[in-house]
Amino acid sequence: MLSVILIWLYMIFTCYITGFAWIRITAGMTGRDTLSGWKETDRLFAGIGVVTVYAQFFSILWKVGLLANLVLLLLCFLCIGIFREEMLKEFHTLRLTVTPFRFTMILLLFVLFAYGTSTGLIHYDTGLYHAQSIRWIEEYGVVPGLGNLHSRLAYNSAAFCLSALYSMSFLGGQSYHVCAGFLCFLLALVCGEAISRHRPKKPMLSDFARLIGCYYLLNIFDEMVSPASDYFMVLLVIFIVIRWLELTERNESSYFPFAMLCVFGVVVLTVKLSGALVLLITLKPAVMMIKEKRKKEIPLFLGMGILAAVPFFIRNVILSGWLVYPFTSIDLFSFDFKIPKNAADYDAREIQVWGRGYSDVGRYNEPPWLWLPEWAKALDGTDKVFLALALAGLLVLVLMVVYALLKKRKDMAGALFLEGVLAACFLFWLLSAPLIRYGCVFLWLTPALIWGHLYLLVSPHLDRFRIYFIALAVVSVYKLGAFGIETGKGLTTQYLLLQKDYESYENIAYDLHGYTFYYPVRGDQTGYRDFPASPIRAEDIFRGDTIEEGFKDVVHQ
Repeated sequence: MLSVILIWLYMIFTCYITGFAWIRITAGMTGRDTLSGWKETDRLFAGIGVVTVYAQFFSILWKVGLLANLVLLLLCFLCIGIFREEMLKEFHTLRLTVTPFRFTMILLLFVLFAYGTSTGLIHYDTGLYHAQSIRWIEEYGVVPGLGNLHSRLAYNSAAFCLSALYSMSFLGGQSYHVCAGFLCFLLALVCGEAISRHRPKKPMLSDFARLIGCYYLLNIFDEMVSPASDYFMVLLVIFIVIRWLELTERNESSYFPFAMLCVFGVVVLTVKLSGALVLLITLKPAVMMIKEKRKKEIPLFLGMGILAAVPFFIRNVILSGWLVYPFTSIDLFSFDFKIPKNAADYDAREIQVWGRGYSDVGRYNEPPWLWLPEWAKALDGTDKVFLALALAGLLVLVLMVVYALLKKRKDMAGALFLEGVLAACFLFWLLSAPLIRYGCVFLWLTPALIWGHLYLLVSPHLDRFRIYFIALAVVSVYKLGAFGIETGKGLTTQYLLLQKDYESYENIAYDLHGYTFYYPVRGDQTGYRDFPASPIRAEDIFRGDTIEEGFKDVVHQ
């Protein structure tokens, strides 16, 4: 736990400084001379985005370890030197505005989530490929054709680069995996803003998104020790939705904060492709800038979005030979390390059918009416309720749009736009590879916001029966009670100093082109310790004499 706290303090420093600098520089380039309206958590999340892009770029050039952190620190100190006066002013304001109660709550949440990040359950896929992916980034950065050694090592995620940057493996001890827990802590702070004395005393639509955020945090509290990319994507999407709704609720007329959230949305794409349709939100600031004839700002934000995505696509190409592995519809390259098309297609179909709840790849082309009932039947009770509410909510959304058009309710447009984007994300996930952990954020947020919006429309007529508060009380008591019981059962002092390490597995060593490789005695998990490793014994697929030169497919030998 102490190790987690120390790394988190370092993350707070680097993410806050880089986030502050990004917002300040972009504001200056667009002619904005004020930074009011941005919260401390906004700067930290912005910093997460900046550092994630930085870690990806660095991995293309060199391994992500000591040098990457030294360069990051140098950049942070340069930013402090440039923006010193503005930062001091902000810290002074922060010191005056943080009440003892707020400070105590932040400290309690910090300790609680640091403890949760120190222990818990390691995700199955972490032993399968997450840990190995992170170690490859720590040891080599990016290696051409790595997916030929193990196809899942080509499942490129920016989350692994971020994890490698803050793993501190270069210190010679264990490789720490603390970033998912850090994002959970930050989202808990954002959700906790609902009890601020400065906000309206009536329920807001953003509160429904916060409820989903709290629900998700309670669900993954005992799993956030694992660096699974799914967690990163969901946490980032919930943050974007909350902030977007807040901007809508205060009738924000400037394109700037919306555009900044859209650039942050590109980072979501690089973390997990299942969140790609979130980028539909870019339509709003794009239209705003076009109407205002912002000829300078349009290429600026477009360029920042491209800059955020470029290292992700470069890494994709180097790891697999494909722009977006394992999807082969875009075929631009013919490198000797390119994963064969038939293997990539099989991998894509396997992901699809696995998400639908079965393993027979031959069924990948089945229409939804054949597999969807079977998939829905296998859901747990809570997710079945969410599914029913989401599907019914699509009709409610259409009716609310019609109502807004007929009544000329322009005040509903902002919320309806975001609900439409989330509905599109939900349908895309549902009809492609609907594994719950891939898209639970869309399964839960879509009905929460649609039905929440409907409630807010009719609630003025229900003053004597506040459904919102009753539902909130019931859900809170149930979930917090269950959370307390489960957490209490698992309390341990074993990890008060060091974080729980990756799981270890029994592996067999073998020689491959003069290097020692590993594969598991049983199953397909290899963990982090034995490296390099793959689920099965590999053939000699070296492109040259060293690992740095990469791997090619057997057919290219």
